Amino acid sequence: MHAVILAGGKGVRLRPYTTALPKPLVPIGDQHAILEIVLRQLATAGFTHVTIAIGHLGEIIRAYVGDGTQWGMEIDYATEENPLGTLGPLLTLREKLPETFLVMNGDVLTDLDYADMLRTHEETGAPLTIATYARKVHIDFGVLTTDLSRVTAFTEKPSIDYRVSMGVYGVSRDTLDGYTPGLPLGFDELVLDLIRDQNQPHAYDFGGYWLDIGRPDDYDRANAEFTSRKSHLLKGA
Repeated sequence: MHAVILAGGKGVRLRPYTTALPKPLVPIGDQHAILEIVLRQLATAGFTHVTIAIGHLGEIIRAYVGDGTQWGMEIDYATEENPLGTLGPLLTLREKLPETFLVMNGDVLTDLDYADMLRTHEETGAPLTIATYARKVHIDFGVLTTDLSRVTAFTEKPSIDYRVSMGVYGVSRDTLDGYTPGLPLGFDELVLDLIRDQNQPHAYDFGGYWLDIGRPDDYDRANAEFTSRKSHLLKGA
């Protein structure tokens, strides 16, 4: 099984932590880098080959991770000279990738079963599988519905339930056909193109533990919770 980890971003939302360190190397809990946690999880799940797409401060990532020997995997790198969006790096790698593979952000802390997700992607035959997570937003105001300056409905401090992308995807190589290597490709662009073409992605709904470390509040929460969850997050690693 092959995974591509997207680790080329500048981590602007997480400054000042990312001023000198690339975001995937910020420490969690007892000084584990988030990228190290992800690699150990992938190795435990049976992934044998990982490609890390690097850009900003990428040489630090390369020096830290090496060739993957310490995790029993083969790890290579794809350097992003210019920002290519979420999925743009895959276009230059296309011919080196297997028919189906996992793609994920390098700052995800979760107990998602990566192997099961990739297996589900293969079984459904979908062009793209998106790991999704339930979120709830509380609105601290009374919400009005208006029509031609008339108030037609009112809800006091409602909550909105929705599902978000976890930053983990199952991808089929031929889904990338038609896009030009070297040009940016955003996750939003690909999803909208697939929906427009009535080739809808598959949603892999997940209800376990997930944090996007790119958000400062989630990073603080991850540091507070990691010690108590370490044995679960790194089971078998």
